[in-house]
Amino acid sequence: MELPELTILSEQMRKEITGKGISEAEVKNPKCLNMPLKEFRERLLYKTVRSVKNKGKWIFIGVEPDNILLFNPGMGVDILYFKPEDSIPDKYHIKIVFGDRTGFTVRVWWFCYLHIVSEVGLKEHKVVGRLGVNPLDDGFDLEEFQRLVEKGRGNVKSFLMDQKNIAGIGNVYIQDILFNAKVHPLRRISSLSQHEVEALYESMRMVLKESIKLGGLAYEKDFYGRKGGYGVEHFKVAYKEGRPCPECGETIMKIRTGSTGSFVCLKCQPLL
Repeated sequence: MELPELTILSEQMRKEITGKGISEAEVKNPKCLNMPLKEFRERLLYKTVRSVKNKGKWIFIGVEPDNILLFNPGMGVDILYFKPEDSIPDKYHIKIVFGDRTGFTVRVWWFCYLHIVSEVGLKEHKVVGRLGVNPLDDGFDLEEFQRLVEKGRGNVKSFLMDQKNIAGIGNVYIQDILFNAKVHPLRRISSLSQHEVEALYESMRMVLKESIKLGGLAYEKDFYGRKGGYGVEHFKVAYKEGRPCPECGETIMKIRTGSTGSFVCLKCQPLL
């Protein structure tokens, strides 16, 4: 899951669980916690949810009096809401139940993090405390992006996917973000022109907003179990190795970029 899917989930969770008291908290694998299970439950049970939001790939659930429940889904997750009359999934790793008997289950595909920290201690969290800006925040304008780029090092793809720079972009959305801007993933940050910086900023926000509008990726589920509408047909070069580029007709290539693969049109995205 990347920023669009977590944004959709957090908005739906905010609607359904804000103001509710937590009556049950089941965690089948306590290794995902940052404290012993007993202490975790003591800090969570019979407390009221005050807020829900996301930053990048993390969901922040504010719990009275001053705790934040932090959730990161790792490689993927099904977070599914249920009402008292609903049946819950047979397999899950986490279950939270509220006083009105609604709740949600969490089934992770590989691993996850479920941490509780105080609001005061949030900045000290070893990951969340170092998260970069949310690229869809109203205050994140082109000038701020320009300042961020000027401080950047290394190649463009690594820079944009580094959660300490910009929070929420992963290897799915980065493909078309770079293609729209006509930038090769291995271009050095220092080589970007002003025009290319502007194109990257516009492309990043456009791609992420479009996915949110369509409900997120087609293979991901929202809080109600509905799959998103942003599918392969919406991708331009992502995961389309061997197909013609939609703009110039050249063959889309898959190349290695560090530990990840990238899909590029080498004519539209030359490595200068």
